[in-house]
Amino acid sequence: MMNIADYLDSTYLKTPQQSGLSEEQTVQKDRELATEANDNGIFAVMIRPEYVSEIKKFLTDKNSDVKIGTVIGFHEGTDSVEEKLAEARKAIDDGADELDFVINYSEYLNGNIDLVKTEFLECTKLCLQHQKIAKWIIEIAALSDDQIADLTGKISNWAEENFDENNLSAIFVKSSTGFYETKDGKPNGATFKGIKIMLENAGKLPVKAAGGVRNHSDAVKMINLGVKRIGTSSALALLEDQSSGEGY
Repeated sequence: MMNIADYLDSTYLKTPQQSGLSEEQTVQKDRELATEANDNGIFAVMIRPEYVSEIKKFLTDKNSDVKIGTVIGFHEGTDSVEEKLAEARKAIDDGADELDFVINYSEYLNGNIDLVKTEFLECTKLCLQHQKIAKWIIEIAALSDDQIADLTGKISNWAEENFDENNLSAIFVKSSTGFYETKDGKPNGATFKGIKIMLENAGKLPVKAAGGVRNHSDAVKMINLGVKRIGTSSALALLEDQSSGEGY
């Protein structure tokens, strides 16, 4: 029987300014997220980098197996390669197990493929050197179907050409940040159509569906399509087969 919890990255990525909470209240929300993950066998928590050290200690004190993920270059992806590397190094030093990078999709759309390739190679190499998981968010809501296919395919090709085959399972392509602003009510996260395109072009790389997976049946459908991880701000609702009203 499928265990949905094994696929979930339970996510809280709002800044105190975005949520209207204080710094301490934000840390407490992260602690609650980590406790919920630990108590329910959820694979990972996904939090902002400034809270990784605190939550790493919190989970270590619980002797927990829950992985800690964080985001790099979030959420626009326009940070320089050097800035992303510096942020990633600190996250690794602070105890992050998985790093979700926002690829510079703006430069991809501008045709600056060399920059996008460089950041992918440099940041992925850093993660693999430290036995960390690297996930690359391509922000499918900002891309056409052809661009989703092309960018996913490029990431797959770069990975297969530059890294050992044994490391490819540690390099994900991820759909969305959940923070991209769309117009006319269009979805800003994972869609079944978008995920299918990613899966068709990801080659040997695993795919993560993030944003928009809001009930148990949709999670099961995504997993049956072939995704290896689901990012959600409503992990417990998915496990309890409740529909979620959360945006992510």
